[in-house]
Amino acid sequence: MNAPGSTYGLSREARNLHWLLSNLVEEVPGVRSVVVVSTDGLMLLSSDARHYAAAAADPTAQDGPKGSSADLATIVSGLGSLTLGAAKLMDGGGVKQTMVAMDEGSLFVMSISDGSLLGVHATADCDMTVVAYHMALFVGRAGHVLTPELRNELRRSLESAQ
Repeated sequence: MNAPGSTYGLSREARNLHWLLSNLVEEVPGVRSVVVVSTDGLMLLSSDARHYAAAAADPTAQDGPKGSSADLATIVSGLGSLTLGAAKLMDGGGVKQTMVAMDEGSLFVMSISDGSLLGVHATADCDMTVVAYHMALFVGRAGHVLTPELRNELRRSLESAQ
């Protein structure tokens, strides 16, 4: 499994979220990395345990694992905050999704019902509609189970993986 730590000992809901995240990475062409970030900016789920653990082990490293899930979580949290602020200034209501197309990749951020964010880093040549569709499926399946209790369990799981 690609998610951090072992899913042994986790609740059924937590194991299902890990499975959904792994499935998103494995089944959608062009997806490089996926994270779920809480409303307070903490990573809850990650598709890349190896890089997350390396970043957590040495947070002072200047050249950390560029492109890792830890980096992606930081970017997703910041972009989510920026777009939410912009929507408020423009009286645009809630932000449903954000997409950034770059020369060498794509970044997608989608809101989850509890205020958490799903972030996906994909290749530049990915089919954006396919990525967005699978993200919407994940959000639809995960949104109703991402309770405060489950968020705490996922945080503890990440902390113990360190």
